[in-house]
Amino acid sequence: MQIFLIRHADPDYAIDNLTEFGHQEAAALGKRMASIGLDELYASPLGRAQTTASYIAQETGLAIQTEAWTSELDWSEVMIEDQMGSIWDYPGEHIPEVFSGKRTWDDKTDHWLMQEEYRTGYSDLQVASDEFLLRHHYTREKGLYRMKQPSTKKIAMVCHNGFGLAWLSHLLQIPLSLAWSVLWLAPSSVTTILFEERSQHLAVPRCTAMGDTSHLYANGMNYQPRGLLGNHI
Repeated sequence: MQIFLIRHADPDYAIDNLTEFGHQEAAALGKRMASIGLDELYASPLGRAQTTASYIAQETGLAIQTEAWTSELDWSEVMIEDQMGSIWDYPGEHIPEVFSGKRTWDDKTDHWLMQEEYRTGYSDLQVASDEFLLRHHYTREKGLYRMKQPSTKKIAMVCHNGFGLAWLSHLLQIPLSLAWSVLWLAPSSVTTILFEERSQHLAVPRCTAMGDTSHLYANGMNYQPRGLLGNHI
């Protein structure tokens, strides 16, 4: 099975929808996803994700299946440069584990998971992810997935930057603090996770493409730096 994790196109957060450029991004994305041969299409219930998914639905003929658990995370914001911001935008240089040379995290040492609110929210995400994958015949066992049956299914999930990185941290067993501080998903980008079936019974999630925006370049566009707060030019 392959999961195509898609961040919604360029957002207008004030109205929870897309900017004019975001609609152009989503149109290009829809055509690109139509060439993949998707079997199922899922999306967060938020407007910007639903609108993005509608362009894929139009091109593929697939119905949008809404998954409430993939909404952008509503965890408390933190102070970033004298103003409140999302915790996944927190400066990486202030995450102690990132540059300490330490690479063995767990729930008791991860910078964000040391706080009860975030630990509980991440645990809820993990449970929801495992339930979703169980519906696709994969049972999680120590970070691997036991298959009830092999699968060549291709599914798209249109979601969000903060949520998407947190989900990737669970699927790929990357510490949450590290995922948020060193990875970023561009609007309308496509990240591909292959559940590689090398054995008869187990599948291992592998990232075969990260934050791909080739559909934008193919249409003479560049990505928008939503969530990049430094020298992105």
